[in-house]
Amino acid sequence: MPLTILVADDDLGTRLSIGDYLEATGYSVVTAENGQEAMKLVDEHQPHLIVTDVTMPQMDGYEFVRKVRQRPALRLLPVVFLTARTETHERIRGYQLGCDVYLPKPFELQELGVIVRNLLERLQMIELEWRSRTTPQGNPSTVTGPTTVTTADVALGLTQREQEVLNLLSEGLSNVHIGDRLHLSPRTIEKYVSSLLSKTDTSNRAELVRFAVDHHLV
Repeated sequence: MPLTILVADDDLGTRLSIGDYLEATGYSVVTAENGQEAMKLVDEHQPHLIVTDVTMPQMDGYEFVRKVRQRPALRLLPVVFLTARTETHERIRGYQLGCDVYLPKPFELQELGVIVRNLLERLQMIELEWRSRTTPQGNPSTVTGPTTVTTADVALGLTQREQEVLNLLSEGLSNVHIGDRLHLSPRTIEKYVSSLLSKTDTSNRAELVRFAVDHHLV
């Protein structure tokens, strides 16, 4: 299932160009023309990352991000500011409010794409590390999303992302190809594979796939 990115900008051309580019690279994109509309989309779509302009009507980007950061569940949500307001005090204000990257306009879509991928990778690594510390092996863990959850999944405490990696491993894909499918780096995929090996008490990929087949995990 593709990751969802929210793009908020009052300029239609900017929204369309960013949306088309990110969708072409495999993301799901929702757009808003002001911060007030963007807040509604946050509740409706629960995006994995936000790209927002600063200068917008009704609610500007600063106020939008301030409201996002007031919610405990959204404090780690990656935020990219896009704006022509590049003065030092403006950038400082943006970082103080909780943005991760302040990208001045005009910008290159390819650079934005790399920023988005890096931020999502970092978030995935943080979540993986947190889960590995807070979910002991053998302790049930809730897995949400479209992936089918089996009894063995619950017993092993597999996360949704681990299940996705396991499914692609069973198809014989390499770390590079799995990373391309999930928009993650091979290094991040290797961390998920290591976690799967640990949880299944297997020593290599072949054993891991056999374990998954025997226990109806794939």
